[in-house]
Amino acid sequence: MRGLHADTGYLLYRLGLRSGQLFNACLQESGLRLRHYAVLRYLATTDGALQRELSARLGYDPSAIVGLVDDLEKLGFAERRPSPDDRRSRIVVLTESGSGFLRDTDEAGLRVTGELLGPLDPAERETLHALLLRIAEDGLN
Repeated sequence: MRGLHADTGYLLYRLGLRSGQLFNACLQESGLRLRHYAVLRYLATTDGALQRELSARLGYDPSAIVGLVDDLEKLGFAERRPSPDDRRSRIVVLTESGSGFLRDTDEAGLRVTGELLGPLDPAERETLHALLLRIAEDGLN
C-alpha cells in the first residue's frame, strides 16, 4: 500500500493549506484573509468584474463573493459601480486604496512564498511555478 506522501494530490492539498496558513498570518493585522487578497489580486488585472465572474475565476461560491466584496468595500479597497454594458449589473473595481494595500503586501507575500519554497533552489522554484501554471490553466479554467 502506498504511503500518504506518495499521493501528489494530497501533498498539493497540504501545501495549499500551509500556504494559506502562512499568508493568513501575514494578513492578520489588516483584518483580511487570503480569500480577500485573491479578490483584490484578480481585480488588479481587470478594469472591473461582475461578482459572478469573480466567483467563476476564483472558484468561490457566489454567496461568499458577496461577503468578501462587502468587506473590501467597507475598507475602501473595492467598490461596486454600474456596469457600462448593462445598467442593471454592477461591476466590482479595485480602488486606489486597494492598489496601495496590494503594493504594501507584495513584500510580505514574497516572504511567505519564500518560506514555503525554502527547500527549493531558484531554478526549481521556476520549474515548479511553470508546472503548476500549466496544470492550473488546463484544470481551473
